[in-house]
Amino acid sequence: MLWCLGICLAAKAAGAKDFLITDFGARSGGGFINTVAINKAISACYKNGGGRVIIPAGVFKSGTLILKDHVELHLESGAVLLAGTNREDFPLQPRPAYRSQKDAGGWRALIYANEASDIAITGTGTIDGNGAKQEPGPDAKVKSDLDGRPRNILLISCRRVKVEGIRMLHSGIWNQHYLDCEDVLVNQVNVYNHANRNNDGIDIDGCRRFTLSNSVFDTDDDAVVLKSTGPAACEDVVITNCIVSSFCNAIKAGTESTGGFRNISISNCIIKPSRHNAPIFGMPGGIAGLSLELVDGGVMEGISISNITIEGVQCPLYIRLGNRARKHIEEAPQPPVGRMRNIVISNVVAYNTGNYSSSITAIPGYYVENVSLSNIQFHNKGGLRAGGFIGDAAKVPEDEKGYPQPTVWEELPSSGLFIRHVKNIQVNGLMLRSEDPDPRIPVIAVDVNGIEIRNTGQIDTRETLPFFRGYGVTDAAIDRPLGWKHPVAELTGIEKKKRGS
Repeated sequence: MLWCLGICLAAKAAGAKDFLITDFGARSGGGFINTVAINKAISACYKNGGGRVIIPAGVFKSGTLILKDHVELHLESGAVLLAGTNREDFPLQPRPAYRSQKDAGGWRALIYANEASDIAITGTGTIDGNGAKQEPGPDAKVKSDLDGRPRNILLISCRRVKVEGIRMLHSGIWNQHYLDCEDVLVNQVNVYNHANRNNDGIDIDGCRRFTLSNSVFDTDDDAVVLKSTGPAACEDVVITNCIVSSFCNAIKAGTESTGGFRNISISNCIIKPSRHNAPIFGMPGGIAGLSLELVDGGVMEGISISNITIEGVQCPLYIRLGNRARKHIEEAPQPPVGRMRNIVISNVVAYNTGNYSSSITAIPGYYVENVSLSNIQFHNKGGLRAGGFIGDAAKVPEDEKGYPQPTVWEELPSSGLFIRHVKNIQVNGLMLRSEDPDPRIPVIAVDVNGIEIRNTGQIDTRETLPFFRGYGVTDAAIDRPLGWKHPVAELTGIEKKKRGS
């Protein structure tokens, strides 16, 4: 799999050589545009059969660089590749063969490749997108992510890719976008992206056999994002050992979902508040920790999430099947409602969070299926007063076609979990706590077929409400939480299978 990249590069080593960009006319200092010089070095390296293009210590301003087969762009310690600020530095790239929802505004990037193989970006230097100075074009849609601002890295339909060790700052829009790529390793990168709207950290989009590891992200918009903006599924993806901060969603699949998501493993990650002072948009502390969203068709299945620590976000867990039904290109057929199933989430602790209850929801007539939660701790701030949706699940809008985000509902009628339109969910090992009293029922389920909640820890509540309230729920087995003195379950129109009541 990914180790083949190292073998392939090693096999080239005998004939490979280093190409120093200053030998091709590049000059440091930030006042000279080095686009032509660096691209000459890349072309010479490619024609030699491959090797390394070296950016030495210094600040080298540039426009679009086009990576080619068997070329490794290597930034030495102290090297800064700084994006220019004139729009002509980033010419619109030809439309690629792979079509996707984001290409409607054209592609512009600092580092770009299409259908290249055995490429790499390595070193301990810095890529700085100069994002605060990147402006939309005159024909751009207002406040759209299709307005042509340049990405720091954009690789489309590339094979055998390695990005390692680099620090990345301040892109014009998304920081890294890997679209329809295969056999990709992104390792030990450090991303700080707080310069412009849509400042994502990394977008893994319709890729296959992708590993992201040992990296740090601090972003204004979503930090680590899986997307499927075209017909290809995002599948066989491993995300592990990362520290993630975002004013929006820390780790997310969606919103675009045309090709779907299969076989995704996310593990051993820390989600914590940003070091940045104020969001461009989003919320201090972040909106959501873990978000799984399927709203533009496709299938999401085979999702495993484990060993996650979450601090400070408004909503720890957000799982949503909706029906926005956005086409990935204008001529594509309208996507049907997708399917979301076979999701396992374990060993998650979330603390000092806001009061946006975690939720697992679909829409009438469609269901999230086969969800397993185990060893979950949600510790929120509490201190709410009656109002809004509190105490009345019927008031929570379905919002079938809306943008999927917990801010649509804010404080739900449950303090721990709100579950609606779900088939077969199991919760084993649940701890809930509020720093200040929370007047809400801990768990609410609506239109749920098959729910089991076992091994719930002690919950400190002064209310006399039940632990669980179900509306239109069938086949329920709800154990009494440890030390719970009030009714365990209040069930309306359900086949009652309470245990420990």
